Amino acid sequence: MSLKGKKILYLIGPGFEELEFYVPIMRLQEEHAEVVVAGEKAGKVYFGKHGNCLDGKADIGFDQVDTGQFDAVIVPGGWAPDKIRRDEHVKRILREMNAQKKIIGMICHAGLVGISAGIVKGHDSTGSEGIKDDLLNAGANWRDEPAFRSGNLVWGRVVADIPDFNRELVKALQES
Repeated sequence: MSLKGKKILYLIGPGFEELEFYVPIMRLQEEHAEVVVAGEKAGKVYFGKHGNCLDGKADIGFDQVDTGQFDAVIVPGGWAPDKIRRDEHVKRILREMNAQKKIIGMICHAGLVGISAGIVKGHDSTGSEGIKDDLLNAGANWRDEPAFRSGNLVWGRVVADIPDFNRELVKALQES
């Protein structure tokens, strides 16, 4: 089953994890989903965590996002989550998408954004070991597993688990 007709919002910020950004985007595009990248402002170019040639560019600004136009939002890890979690527009995006029961994908450190948006309490969660205590303190339940779905939240642990995260993400989007 294809994701044709699905419109996916992908968040980006400084120091994003390149593989957690590009690999899921390519997988979603392979399934014919439309992917729109949102950053601080439209056209802004972001450098990844590893500083290689895989830079990312925002199609639209966080303040331009109309959550009613998207079927899901995905947040990659790296250092970016700790930066973008402070943006009120980012928190609004996640809160609105969560209230609409739309799919929210978070991998590695992306759970920090979910914490700041106040959407993780009561959910099973995973991510980098470095945010385990943060998730627990926010009221989430911790599972040390590669990837899974908890309600409308799709979780991935780390870069090595991207294939599992992609499978869970595509499945969740096909079912939504």
